[in-house]
Amino acid sequence: MKISREQVAWVAHLARLEFKEDETKKFTAQMNDILSYMDKLSLVDTNGVEPLANATLRKNAFRADDVRDSLSPDASLANAPEARGGFFQVPKVIE
Repeated sequence: MKISREQVAWVAHLARLEFKEDETKKFTAQMNDILSYMDKLSLVDTNGVEPLANATLRKNAFRADDVRDSLSPDASLANAPEARGGFFQVPKVIE
């Protein structure tokens, strides 16, 4: 057994979670299953395999950080349902 019921209860206490006894037993069994599977993964030969940060090998598609002209106040308010004093006018939400 990789993790004890007391350890699961302690972590739950730290996270301010309250579990019933049967839930603690269930979570202990689930955590032991997960940790046992991790042991199986550690047996895999990874010699010659470069570490990955992302399994899909995708590159980030960030746009260039170029300075561009922004919309003028008149252009940004052109399709506004209501505007007042150069601002969007919205319904009152606080009473």
